[in-house]
Amino acid sequence: MAEDMANGLAEGGGAAARASEQALFPLSPITVVIGHYGVGKTNFAINLALDAAKRGQEVTLVDLDVVNPYFRSSDYRDTMESAGVSVVSPVFAGTTLDSPSLSGAVYTAIEDAMRQEDGERKCVVIDAGGDDVGATALGRFAPRIAAQRHEVLYVVNRYRNLTQEADEAIGLLAEIEAKACLRATGIVGNSHLKQDTTDQTICDSAPFVSEVSEASGLPIVCTTVPKEIVGQKNDSFWESCAIQNVYPVQVYVRTPWGT
Repeated sequence: MAEDMANGLAEGGGAAARASEQALFPLSPITVVIGHYGVGKTNFAINLALDAAKRGQEVTLVDLDVVNPYFRSSDYRDTMESAGVSVVSPVFAGTTLDSPSLSGAVYTAIEDAMRQEDGERKCVVIDAGGDDVGATALGRFAPRIAAQRHEVLYVVNRYRNLTQEADEAIGLLAEIEAKACLRATGIVGNSHLKQDTTDQTICDSAPFVSEVSEASGLPIVCTTVPKEIVGQKNDSFWESCAIQNVYPVQVYVRTPWGT
């Protein structure tokens, strides 16, 4: 199924053209985003949810990061709700506290996606916590998720500490899968250096993303590129960098300390 997502993005036109369109590969009813702390899971999840809403889907974004008080998707609730995206998050968002109300809301969102009627276009995007510790909260919902058509996308960032080598990224993936009780279905290349990201930053990360894909046996679903960078380059540039499935993204998530 992840191969279908990757193919859908590749067939969606050129990279430059997609920069000005609602660039999105087909989403499963449930899409889970996992990865190392700070790789950019939340920004990726927000883009998925907003793009799906633009295409007319009924989207719920679930913030399951009950560990890290920073970089939470629920911090961008106003942006998402104004675009028609429903947000499910801990009552005490921004803290490390979980609550029974969160569990109930997550189950409801999953059940709605599972039993949607013909013609409905409901989807759930789950932004899981980082590493195996953050994925523990995801594990409680794994049986329900596994019973439905779903994707688990592993986000990698060549420049993030402790996962800069393919074997490190693969080792962490195994730990996350064990705690989440779910298997990854695809790789998302999200290599960046925050505000210092350039086209060369992304190009230089391509071999790393490919190596993770080959070692894990998982397809590269997409490679994220900030929209302003995509707009400056033509398709032949990304092809020469061996970037697979360019997915233009808006940078919403920035560090609290302004870097």
